[in-house]
Amino acid sequence: MVNFNGTLLEENTNFLNEENRGLRYGDALFETIRVVNNKIFFWESHYLRLMASMRILRMEIPMDFTMEFLQEEIEKTVLNNELQNSPARIRITVFREAGGLYTPTNKEVSFAIEAKTLENPFYILNDSFYEVELFKDHYVNSGLLSTLKSNNKVLHVLAGIYAKENDYDNCLLINEKKNVIEATNGNIFLVKGNVIKTPPITEGCLNGVLRKQLIEIIGKTEDLEFQEAEISPFEIQKADEMFITNVISGITSVSKYRKKTYSNEIAKKLLGRLNAKARLIA
Repeated sequence: MVNFNGTLLEENTNFLNEENRGLRYGDALFETIRVVNNKIFFWESHYLRLMASMRILRMEIPMDFTMEFLQEEIEKTVLNNELQNSPARIRITVFREAGGLYTPTNKEVSFAIEAKTLENPFYILNDSFYEVELFKDHYVNSGLLSTLKSNNKVLHVLAGIYAKENDYDNCLLINEKKNVIEATNGNIFLVKGNVIKTPPITEGCLNGVLRKQLIEIIGKTEDLEFQEAEISPFEIQKADEMFITNVISGITSVSKYRKKTYSNEIAKKLLGRLNAKARLIA
């Protein structure tokens, strides 16, 4: 069942039309959230990112769009999909109300919440071979809009198609300065010795919720040093490890980039601490 503005609708119910601004102009935002046994992982971070993103897009935030209200709507959706005792993937989409052409006639919003089952209740590190390649057909602009989780993801779609057509598991995206900023579905981290590095938000990468959690974990780990800095494609081939993060999969270790192969010792270490933090915050 889908939750549309607080009303639960049966699956396959038509509730959007051709005037939807998310469809017409990508005038929409979304949050993808992990919920386990009715506990929302990192909910405060998701909520604050959504509110900040709505302000950046000049959407009218309803007075009742509180953390408590949206949490109740998520829990209601989970319950009515009979996933309250299971791991679930939640997607909240917020879109501006229909009206206008490029310029909207109002700033009010609607929301939809979807729930799908997940296989594992905690984050696991898949030891399967995982190969990535650079996607160079198009660049991500290193501006504020690129850091939002908006519906304008056609570049990521094309990168995903490129990866599939060429038998890669994922692609790495670059900005207009030709620095590597993220993967198609998450933030990237490089490990060299005891130094862990990720691009800063100013490079145009997604302001990821799990990125934030990993940075905090690394900062509290005595034998690791964290750096936020630009990453060149050449630097990727010198790293000991590379991994991709998002709130659904957790940490995905990369096995190979071109002729370079990687280990995953640090990723394994961080995964245990991530699971501990997720259970604590949830």
